[in-house]
Amino acid sequence: MMDDYTWERRLRQRNRRSKRIFFAIMLVLGCLAGTLIWYFGFYRRTPEYALKQIQQAVAQQDAETFAHYVNLTTLTNQAYDDLTVDLFAYDQSLTPQTRIMFEKFYVTIKPQLAGGTAETIRQRVADGRWSLPNGTDILQGRQLGIDYERFLERSQIRNTSLVRVAGVERQGETAVASLQVVEDYTQLSFTLELVMEQAQDGHWQVVYVRNYRDYLDKIAPLQNGDIASYIEATKPIVDAYNPRLKQLQAKFRTLVKSTTGHWSNLQRDAIATLLRGQVLPLLQERQDKLDDVEVPPGAQYLARQRQQSTEITRKAWQHFLRGVEEDQPREFDIAETLLKQELAVDLRVEDIIHHTAVSKNMPNLP
Repeated sequence: MMDDYTWERRLRQRNRRSKRIFFAIMLVLGCLAGTLIWYFGFYRRTPEYALKQIQQAVAQQDAETFAHYVNLTTLTNQAYDDLTVDLFAYDQSLTPQTRIMFEKFYVTIKPQLAGGTAETIRQRVADGRWSLPNGTDILQGRQLGIDYERFLERSQIRNTSLVRVAGVERQGETAVASLQVVEDYTQLSFTLELVMEQAQDGHWQVVYVRNYRDYLDKIAPLQNGDIASYIEATKPIVDAYNPRLKQLQAKFRTLVKSTTGHWSNLQRDAIATLLRGQVLPLLQERQDKLDDVEVPPGAQYLARQRQQSTEITRKAWQHFLRGVEEDQPREFDIAETLLKQELAVDLRVEDIIHHTAVSKNMPNLP
């Protein structure tokens, strides 16, 4: 049996051990309570928390959370003004009256373009990819008199990647977040300054990019210089092949003429021979030559547009050829739709080339 002294000593040890466990548990609970108070009472009402939520929303394709922390209406309206403020400033081919007309036009269509861009961004967050308006959307094609695809490209939002959040400077109910980004084509590093405001319920929102215009001005001369170099390098190819393709187009128009609305078998054979033996091979030959030219980083978009134009054109002629050989009206309808798409791409390429020529008047073009 245990004597009284030993019993009391063990009892005291057990009591001390119980107190230590109790105090440890209380310390953990206290730390947890403090963390929860800090998280829900303070951290969730900070610009840093809002920025973290925005990044997570993009990663998790949570458009609702993204819209809670980014005021897309204010953001896109401000960005629209920055993007279009000097769109025609260096185009010497425009008269003062024409320039004023264009400027008024861009003011008129601002609600549609800014609102459409906000929706484009929401869709990008929701499904993780950039998609263009379709169906009956007024921004599809050139219904507004502007190529929305080209407009979106000039905004640089699709080719700007976040590197890190460099810091946040808070001033009362506003804050400025510094975001280090890189422009994907030219690999230009830049620090964007996001202005944030605190809403009435305490959460923070990004409202606009304070130096967005500066970012565009940094990128423009780099991209324009690369595009100009690429245009010059591919000019001999374009000059050599385009006249030959136009000659084949003229020959095609002659072959498809019919007084009765129907083609004879002889005509069908001649059309098929022209398309299969000359048009399609020449299109591919020209594109192969273009693909052999080294594309400067800032000219990648233009090079892709040319590739897309060739691919759409080839598909259109292949469907037309199938319609001729198999007498399938549906194939002609597909070909016509594709040729309309090809025309839109060709107009975009022409716009880029024209803008690059005009941009030579820009003071910061190297």
